[in-house]
Amino acid sequence: MTLGVVIPCYRQERFLPRTIAALERALAGREWRGALVLSAPGDASKLPVLSGNWQVVRPALAAEAGPLTPGAARNAGFAVSGGAWVLFVDADVEVDRPWLDRALESLAGAPQVAGLWGRLEEWFVDGSQERAGSHDMYRVGDTDHDCDYLATLALYRRDALEQVGGYEPGLSSEEDFELGLRLRRAGFVLRSIGPRAGRHWSGPRPSFAEIGRRWRSGLCFGQGQVLRMSIGRPGFTEHLRRQRLYFGTLIFWLLLPVLAVTGHAALWFGAAITVFVALTVRKRSPRLAAHSLLMWSVNAAGMVVGFAQRRERSALHREAA
Repeated sequence: MTLGVVIPCYRQERFLPRTIAALERALAGREWRGALVLSAPGDASKLPVLSGNWQVVRPALAAEAGPLTPGAARNAGFAVSGGAWVLFVDADVEVDRPWLDRALESLAGAPQVAGLWGRLEEWFVDGSQERAGSHDMYRVGDTDHDCDYLATLALYRRDALEQVGGYEPGLSSEEDFELGLRLRRAGFVLRSIGPRAGRHWSGPRPSFAEIGRRWRSGLCFGQGQVLRMSIGRPGFTEHLRRQRLYFGTLIFWLLLPVLAVTGHAALWFGAAITVFVALTVRKRSPRLAAHSLLMWSVNAAGMVVGFAQRRERSALHREAA
């Protein structure tokens, strides 16, 4: 049976050789077709050498639409990859064959299971050095258990994705959680299984430069977009609960002008210092504490921007995909 493989590429060409090589090893001896989706028109000559199993999908977007969203890119690859099962792999992930073999066997005998993922190790490339990060990037563990959503690496049953309409193309982020919510409401099950599913590569993190990149690329806007989109629909309270940290951050910042007007701004600064000190103790680093506070604040602002964005973006990306 043919397996579909989809890699959405967001200027991650430096990690693609690892991703492609790992997939070729993991899929050796199987029938499969791969789709490498460029999120924006780019120079395909920068891509690694691809075997005959791959095709490169290039978007045709109106200028006002911008690059494809993660959901739109995955939908574009899903449409051309074929296969009863489809493996979605970000361009910076090396897939382990033992996990993939077990995942395909698990899906074959469990029609109620719509998708599988597993533990990802985090690895950093810092100049010429490679070093390990988190042992479990998403804290899913090695035991088999049901989960709410899949991200970064996901093996889905094609008919399950078709039944719920695939990824939401109007979201700049949060597309994985939103899809998982629709699948579970349709009666499907999502699971995490062992052993290790793969390794995720990136530049050094956490980094302040990454915060700026997330804002420029629009990844910070997905929290607000999904809230706006889900108003009046099933699942709104789940999305609202998921963003509680950013709502708290937003309220905290809005208190500053209120307290300043009433002459109690010192209370706000005292609370801010207390939070900073507590985070410094917890993370054992004032730099990491400052990074967390800045990330929360940027995401809270992005949530507001995303909520206020025009709805036409979804239509443009749906047409492109």
